[in-house]
Amino acid sequence: MAVKDFMTKKVIYVSPETTVASAADLMREHGIHRLPVIENDKLVGLVTEGTIAEASPSKATSLSIYEMNYLLNKTKVGQIMIKDVVTVSKLASLEDAVALMLAHSIGVLPVVDHDVISGIITDKDVFKAFLEVSGYGEDGVRVRLITDNGIGVLEKIIHLISEENLNISHTVNIPRKDGKVIIEVQIDGEFDKEQLKAKFTENGFEVDGIVRTSSKQ
Repeated sequence: MAVKDFMTKKVIYVSPETTVASAADLMREHGIHRLPVIENDKLVGLVTEGTIAEASPSKATSLSIYEMNYLLNKTKVGQIMIKDVVTVSKLASLEDAVALMLAHSIGVLPVVDHDVISGIITDKDVFKAFLEVSGYGEDGVRVRLITDNGIGVLEKIIHLISEENLNISHTVNIPRKDGKVIIEVQIDGEFDKEQLKAKFTENGFEVDGIVRTSSKQ
């Protein structure tokens, strides 16, 4: 899974000369929490709700609302933006992006190659990718199997399902600490769940669950 397959390609951005007030308005308008700062087609920083809040006068200030608005309209994004921005390549794996987010305690990564931004990936994009890969929200049947983690195990599962003339739409493998593996298989169509469960059991698989899923669209 590559970052380019899950990133948001339409990037809303500002320049260093954009006022803080304008940047805040842009975030509210589009329902976003951060904006890349672009200058001469290159990423030079990142402005977030947090950096704007830090730049805004405290509620305890003696300034009037007009004076505060004046300051926000005078202050430029380039004065408050984060300059040391953590980025990721569009060719990097989604797992690399998640690792970077966790390591730096951040929820967004501009996607940059050769100083040019081509997208942005956020923690929400990662959540959506997980749902897509797992087959969440699709009609079908999800089978959860517990088995030894050995050569040919997945091939055997696929063979047993294909014998029933059924199609697999998604698979997820989850290693366990005891050396076994959980394999979740999403299968399309209508069929006898108990018959399939019995077939897996007869062939040495522990069936931990078999449930029908419905469309969430």
